[in-house]
Amino acid sequence: MYRAPLDEISFTLKSVSGLPELQALEACSELSDDLVDAILNEAGRFAAEEIAPLNAIADRHGTPLSDGVVTTPPGWKDLYHNWISGGWNGLSADPEHGGQGLPQMLSMAVMEMWNAGSIAFSLCPTLTIGAVEALEHHASDALKATYLEKMISGEWTGTMNLTEPQAGSDLNALKTRAERADDGTYRIFGQKIFITYGEHDMTDNIIHLVLARLPDAPEGTRGISLFVVPKFLVNEDGSLGARNDVRCAGVEHKLGIHGSPTCTMAYGDEGGAIGWLVGEENRGLACMFTMMNNARLNVGVQGLGVAERATQDAQTYALDRKQGQLAGQKDKTMVSIAHHPDIKRTLLGMKTRTQIARAICYACAHALDMAKFSDDPDKKKFWTERGALLTPIAKSLSTDFGCEVASMGVQIHGGMGFIEETGAAQHMRDARITPIYEGTNGIQAIDLVMRKLPLSGGEHVAAFISELRDTIREVSASNRPDFGLTAQQLSRAVDDLETATDWMLTAQRDGRAAEALSGATPYLRLAGLALGGVLLARGALKSDQENRKAYDQRMLMARSFAATLLNETACLKDDVVGSAEMILAFDPEALAS
Repeated sequence: MYRAPLDEISFTLKSVSGLPELQALEACSELSDDLVDAILNEAGRFAAEEIAPLNAIADRHGTPLSDGVVTTPPGWKDLYHNWISGGWNGLSADPEHGGQGLPQMLSMAVMEMWNAGSIAFSLCPTLTIGAVEALEHHASDALKATYLEKMISGEWTGTMNLTEPQAGSDLNALKTRAERADDGTYRIFGQKIFITYGEHDMTDNIIHLVLARLPDAPEGTRGISLFVVPKFLVNEDGSLGARNDVRCAGVEHKLGIHGSPTCTMAYGDEGGAIGWLVGEENRGLACMFTMMNNARLNVGVQGLGVAERATQDAQTYALDRKQGQLAGQKDKTMVSIAHHPDIKRTLLGMKTRTQIARAICYACAHALDMAKFSDDPDKKKFWTERGALLTPIAKSLSTDFGCEVASMGVQIHGGMGFIEETGAAQHMRDARITPIYEGTNGIQAIDLVMRKLPLSGGEHVAAFISELRDTIREVSASNRPDFGLTAQQLSRAVDDLETATDWMLTAQRDGRAAEALSGATPYLRLAGLALGGVLLARGALKSDQENRKAYDQRMLMARSFAATLLNETACLKDDVVGSAEMILAFDPEALAS
């Protein structure tokens, strides 16, 4: 049974990831602690009482397709309408179109709880919220007037249509075509795959955002345009009109997230799906990236959510399951496996990974909020770059941790973890997609190394590393015996990060891009571990020593992580700076000989 970790969520927002700094801005002055707590409390109740109980049911039922109609799992439709009745869909959307205009930090905290309840359910609003953001930034006033209010309310849902059978991460190969019509609209022809909630029965309209090429478009990604293609056309009075020429041609049978329909969408089989241009012709990729950047942080939060759920389930099982005796125990009474040292190590590792994912995702959301709400141009630039730097780390490390934690949860359950009835296996199956979609974690590493490290000539990442050292100095200056060797261990990790960063930037300046790319994935994990260790220490620093139980737990997480998993940074640094020659020398075709 899921219980929203409200104390830890609230503490991370307020004491670790920077919410007070955001509240100090004039644009966020009405965001009081009381309002934050009220929203978190209600979201926690909804996630625990209404979403979480349907998760296993949805996993077993799936999303059957019949005659082009997808049936969502039992209870899904009522759950969704209860969800939109609570106003959750418009939490961070523009108030001009019915949103509440609240910060991403709060939205991500709430999204953590939705995802812990069920990733499969939360995917639908996640895609809608991303589509809303793309339309808010790039659509014409007429398109905004037609679609935004009902999408923000959740009455209509949204999708993102990029992938095609021959074009996965490489959009240069995209073949879906758009033709201009005399009335200023376009006709869309082609097929898209892996479209989350491309068809479902929860709302009466679905608004597809579709990438396509015009006949005279330049080659490559410079020739891609973005179009709004609704399932049902919308009349001038806002009512629904005729069915558009877009159909669901199939639903994938997947490893996990069975409650979320992953659709193959066919456009234009009967003369052309009617679409409307978003932004400018041949500039669609920039529009879609607005949606994708939103989605990447949300996917990181999915990893966080499933990690929290898996940790709670493993802890409950470990406390209940009795097996064996402790070393030196005199009687033969069996003890809960949670008290065996190896299980303690595993549970503590699950909890620390989960908290790191939480702190990094919230910190990333904080940066995006500061960029949005700051008036000062220099601060806006700084926070925009900080959000850009943290997004690939938040997406990748959190989803990697989600998979690690879910797998550890199966191990805690032992043989019962391999049996579906405990739910541990579902967490592992659901988590596995998160390092893949919205840009694989390998692509996130490339983005971090090639696009984000060079921001401001490398000065921004240097400032980031300097800030990590500031926190380490605070830990050292606190003179708290409870920290043990944490400051020294953190310092060594940040030294490793600085060495690897300098190597990466030098390799790029010297034109050795292939060498830099060879170490991109270990570099990203190195950066995430160093940042995560510092954020855990910051949490311990900020924790109230009067609340001894919470203080001891946060201190224990900081110390144990610094003494165990943080030791990876030295090996990762060596991998970054020393393995390129061997990797580039490898001939994959030799495997076939």
